[in-house]
Amino acid sequence: MRRKQRRRRLSMTSLIDVIFLLLLFFMLSSTFTRFAEIELATGGAGSGAAPENPVFISLAPDRLRLNGAESTVEALAGALDAHRAGDAPLTVLIAMQGDVTAQRLTDLLSALRSLPQLRVTVLEAT
Repeated sequence: MRRKQRRRRLSMTSLIDVIFLLLLFFMLSSTFTRFAEIELATGGAGSGAAPENPVFISLAPDRLRLNGAESTVEALAGALDAHRAGDAPLTVLIAMQGDVTAQRLTDLLSALRSLPQLRVTVLEAT
């Protein structure tokens, strides 16, 4: 007589272990790159002289104003050159209006970082 063989159930435990190990391997072996890096420095207490004729940038979610005149991030380099006086560093004050995203501020700071002889100060939002 022939005996009936029982079918064994497949164990899912080993499959879950393999998937977990693969997930762990790919998480640990992947690299995370930095897309943009902006250096920020805090101002310390001091009695420095007030900068002469600073340039004021008002940054809103949908517009950018340079000393009250409408501008764009791309046209900012040319507009700032008109405000320079000799070789002295130009002081730029940035005030954020409304709900400005961090990406919009980073785009502006990246554009300003490429320009020489600038001192940039981001004013605290109120």
